[in-house]
Amino acid sequence: MIGRHSRIVDRALTRLKLRQLRLLLTVGTHGNIQNAARELGISQPAATKMIQDLELDFEIKLFTRTNRGVVPTVFGETLIRHGKLIFAQVSNAAQELDDLSEGNSGRVVAGTLLAASTNLLPTAIDILLSERPNVAIKVNEGTNEVLMPGLLSGEIDLVVGRLPSHRHRDQIKQEKLFEDRILAVVGKQHPLADKTDVSFSNTKPFGWILPPLETTLRRQVDQFFVRQQQYVPPLMIESVSYLTNRTLLQSRDLIGLMPAEVVTQDIAKGHLVRLNWSVPFGHGPIGVSFRANDDLSPAGRAFKAALHRAAEAR
Repeated sequence: MIGRHSRIVDRALTRLKLRQLRLLLTVGTHGNIQNAARELGISQPAATKMIQDLELDFEIKLFTRTNRGVVPTVFGETLIRHGKLIFAQVSNAAQELDDLSEGNSGRVVAGTLLAASTNLLPTAIDILLSERPNVAIKVNEGTNEVLMPGLLSGEIDLVVGRLPSHRHRDQIKQEKLFEDRILAVVGKQHPLADKTDVSFSNTKPFGWILPPLETTLRRQVDQFFVRQQQYVPPLMIESVSYLTNRTLLQSRDLIGLMPAEVVTQDIAKGHLVRLNWSVPFGHGPIGVSFRANDDLSPAGRAFKAALHRAAEAR
């Protein structure tokens, strides 16, 4: 006797059409079958029939009707998520074929966090290009909250930077490259720049440049401030733009918290000064994240190997 799972898989392989999935995603976006049908250039009855066929094939209810339209059920949300991944893979395949036809040896889309953007990632790209001079590379910068959904949906191949913890563990593989630490840095003109022994109380009169609220480091900073008699800085600037942060530090008496991997070169060149205060939080692994149930392309595997080599060469 054929089990329910095998029966649904057989129907999906033999009857599921990409145009059905495209409609499903469009209805999910609009929350309205009529608007989705209009966007795709089909009639509303035809769109409704396609949704009903999907529900019959998968033996589930995909949408619930409301007075404003339709909303996905938990089954609908799941199929929409997998549908996005399917379309991302189709797009990636088309892009890779196009790159190969143009003489490029594959394509890699990398997401980067601040901790990897100034040294590790450029070095890895240089290594990759020395071996695959025609590879097409795209870099997206952001926080984990921005990049991880793109990784899960297939729009991004790998994410490089501080490894997230306790999230997406069943969907993402992680490889540690090295341990990083957080440094407190200031501009050369800062009153604390030449001070040989800095305590946290010395920093209290000054403003801070901090990472966004949704980041792990920011949560650690906030917890530390609470333990310091509920300390609230006189000025707080939230920014993950290193170029902006560096300019602000050089022009104003602010204190910045930056990964050592990011600021080492600027400290060595005298552009910034490491504050003589040991930051009691923020240590963590820098690494690469990629989808657990999806093989990387040859170019993706070569890039991951280049990241390991770049880390070893630090």
